[in-house]
Amino acid sequence: MAAPVRRLVNPALFICDLQEKFRPAIYEYAKVISTTQKVLKAAKILNIPVFATTQQRAKLGETCDELGLDAPNGIKTKVHADKSLFSMWTPEVQTAVSSLAPTTSSSEPRTIEAVIVGIESHICVTQTTLDLLRAGHKVYILADGVSSCNKEEVPIALARLRAEGAVVTTSESWLYECMGDAGIEEFRAIAKLVKETKESTQTALQTLCKI
Repeated sequence: MAAPVRRLVNPALFICDLQEKFRPAIYEYAKVISTTQKVLKAAKILNIPVFATTQQRAKLGETCDELGLDAPNGIKTKVHADKSLFSMWTPEVQTAVSSLAPTTSSSEPRTIEAVIVGIESHICVTQTTLDLLRAGHKVYILADGVSSCNKEEVPIALARLRAEGAVVTTSESWLYECMGDAGIEEFRAIAKLVKETKESTQTALQTLCKI
């Protein structure tokens, strides 16, 4: 029997503008944070690179502390950039993605399988997704990991992005798609994470995915 291989070859986690100052304004922000914590733990287990941004940090503050990005014992990001663009697809992020994505031929574009969590669904998440798609990357959006100030914006944004070619899915579905095979070395650790986060996942699904 052939050795097990992962289903997604080159995944990358994009965390869009999860800053402290947005906490009171975003619909069910705590659920977005809990889903992001879950996928960050999975990224560490599966050695998936993490890209994060803030929107005008001087005015809108730092990334939420509980995510632990670039903290001494936290997740080290490939990029943790500030921006004025709404899209995360900044020159800094583009350069970092280009440096890590493998390619079989110098004539072929370097591509990743980007998964996006963060805010706001209809602005920064939308523009990031469109830019990634246009650059030739595959994009997954976690419906239990994105939101907006006005909850009514979310399903409209996700419907548009699905029509544009993005995959709208859930955190648990994406984790299992990343693996693709129960025989991979990290399967037990991911299965344990899914079990440990069962209640928070259920709550996030019941609120963010029923809008």
